[in-house]
Amino acid sequence: MTKLTDTQTLILTRASARPGSLALPLPDGLHGAAAKMAIGRMIKLGLIEEVEANLRHKEPLWRETGDGHGTTLIATPEGLAAVGIDPVVVKTMAGLRDAKPEAIAAAQRPGTKQARLIAMLQAEGGATIAEIAEATGWQHHSIRGAISGSLKKKLGLTVTSEKVDGRGRIYRLALSE
Repeated sequence: MTKLTDTQTLILTRASARPGSLALPLPDGLHGAAAKMAIGRMIKLGLIEEVEANLRHKEPLWRETGDGHGTTLIATPEGLAAVGIDPVVVKTMAGLRDAKPEAIAAAQRPGTKQARLIAMLQAEGGATIAEIAEATGWQHHSIRGAISGSLKKKLGLTVTSEKVDGRGRIYRLALSE
């Protein structure tokens, strides 16, 4: 991986703390040609990408496309990983551009029980309610509430379940593609 400059590190670190990993607004003092060069290099390295801005959510614009639309910048999973953001958080943040800000803030804290729950649901074999209860110390009804409330409703994640012989009901997190 390319060694990051201070400016690149600052942009990516700030993006990791924003809903949907938005890279805008840029740091103070980074304007004009310097901003274009820095962003162009980061796009070329695959650290950030230009996507259509969601104007209903008042996302900041990087540039206007001329047809009443505009683009914004978001940090890629590779960009977030380059500044040491936990891979579980990176996968979760990828699908959160439309989630509520308070829910996003909770999902960003690595090492929490919610982060552990998300990691277990992302695992190859998924997880049962009993396995999650053992790992988190939560009661079964609290786990079901976290899945339906925090993960599905607040974060907008897709959690599937299926009954497996010999193991019981398995819950899995469907990753956004």
